Amino acid sequence: MIKRRHPDDLFAVRKTKAIPFEFVLDELAGLAPWTRPMFGCTAVYVEEKIVFILRDKKDRDDGVWIATTKEHHVSLRRELPNLRSITVFGVGETGWQVLPVDAEDFEQSVRLACALVRAGDPRIGKVPKPRRKAAGRRSNRSV
Repeated sequence: MIKRRHPDDLFAVRKTKAIPFEFVLDELAGLAPWTRPMFGCTAVYVEEKIVFILRDKKDRDDGVWIATTKEHHVSLRRELPNLRSITVFGVGETGWQVLPVDAEDFEQSVRLACALVRAGDPRIGKVPKPRRKAAGRRSNRSV
């Protein structure tokens, strides 16, 4: 039996997941941020750099993840005292740091992090490595 679609289904708009902590995009609006889904969250980019991941999955690592490196953790924590390593990738310190949504100063801290990005602070943001091609795909080259 062939299942037929209703003609209106051809033009149905797919519902997209709401972006958590959308005020982050407002704070960065002057830099023309763009987003991409990542890890079931929303990655925020400014130019070629990933700066944040916005995560709201109802667990310990919810909040705004900051793309940084270990050598910047101490200096960033002076300005953002609730900053800590994420735990979703395992135990230990990671390059990704989170401003947890349950912190008393969450919104204030996130706005400060956005101000650092707007000011071009080199401690925040990473240029991602190029994406690998999917395994099993063949090259278009002739043999």
